Amino acid sequence: MKILVVGSGGREHALAWAIAKSPRIQTVYVAPGNGGTALDERLQNIAITDPAALADFVEQEHVALTVVGPEGPLAAGIVNVFRARGLKIFGPTKEAAQLESSKDFAKAFMQRHAIPTAEYQTFSDVAAAHDYIASKGAPIVIKADGLAAGKGVVVAMTLEEAHSAVDMMLSDNKLGDAGARVVIEEFLAGEEASFIVMVDGKNILPLATSQDHKRLQDNDQGPNTGGMGAYSPAPIVTPALHARVMREIIIPTVQGMAKDGIPFSGFLYAGLMIDAEGNPKTLEFNCRMGDPETQPIMARLKTDLLTVFEHAVTGTLDKIELEWDRRTALGVVMAAHGYPEEPRKGDLITDIPAETADCVTFHAGTTLNGEKLTTSGGRVLCVVGLGDSVKVAQKHAYDAADLIHFAGSQMRRDIGWRALKR
Repeated sequence: MKILVVGSGGREHALAWAIAKSPRIQTVYVAPGNGGTALDERLQNIAITDPAALADFVEQEHVALTVVGPEGPLAAGIVNVFRARGLKIFGPTKEAAQLESSKDFAKAFMQRHAIPTAEYQTFSDVAAAHDYIASKGAPIVIKADGLAAGKGVVVAMTLEEAHSAVDMMLSDNKLGDAGARVVIEEFLAGEEASFIVMVDGKNILPLATSQDHKRLQDNDQGPNTGGMGAYSPAPIVTPALHARVMREIIIPTVQGMAKDGIPFSGFLYAGLMIDAEGNPKTLEFNCRMGDPETQPIMARLKTDLLTVFEHAVTGTLDKIELEWDRRTALGVVMAAHGYPEEPRKGDLITDIPAETADCVTFHAGTTLNGEKLTTSGGRVLCVVGLGDSVKVAQKHAYDAADLIHFAGSQMRRDIGWRALKR
């Protein structure tokens, strides 16, 4: 069988890598892919990004099904284009993807369906936004309504930070259309976790739990990023909490979308904040797998992923159970010089170790020019170690990451610290 994975990041490399393990696979195409997918002989990059052109390619090559990685194509309606032609594709429609592409849509949806989340208001008027911040005080959270590639959330610990975030988004238009409206919400204290499930419109299949590290530097210091590392499983998500999140957040979301006439299929990612008493609230929804959470999750998956996707596109996710490697997987992101503000491109990458049973490196911001592998984005690589404990997995990941060289590379040294503290 031929499969298409849409996207170019670490998430897409990990998905394509996992799908390619299936004995029934002939080719996994990645559009447009990256340097890592170019180097893997089981994968084939194709330089097409337009949804209609991708649908043409799928028809010509008799591709059995398509999996969409990033949010951009989903928000642009790639699923609608494919379904209109009767092509099998896993992901939400443009309408359902509003759970991610519009923070205001998501917050109003959660309020309507009594899904626990932070108190909020939405503003397009600068003065009204400043007045609201003044009345609420800090800490407070400012979010761009639209997609801003991981740069649209400011957790303001002071009033000054909050006011300047509003000015940056609404007055200075630094985020373009994405920041034409802002959602301002109460600051939630606690521990974050990523809760990711697969949905076929009706049935829900939970994936392994994971926890991301958003800040650039050790001890959760520095600016927010798209994610500097993740590990799976996440000890904070106990069986009791897992059941509660399914009951209070995930099931009401899937049922609520169906009730609103926008059935959801695809990956559904709930970013959770768990308070000191163990109560979960929803920080945000994503309509895709997280990055870098995908990398450790895929490193642990033992079930044939092709079979899982076949069930997902035929509405039979209730007919499959997932099997996981019992070990912990821990992924360390190596980022480019200048990330997250202005990542430098074009630095030569060398000495990536070969994949082993307890370590694999997934590519994100890399490009292959002839024989040379160079940086081409903010988050460059995600090095995943596997081990019988968080500490062993961490050691395998850092031992491998320390062998890799590119000028100006940045990485945190404490991925997994919360799990180690428990």
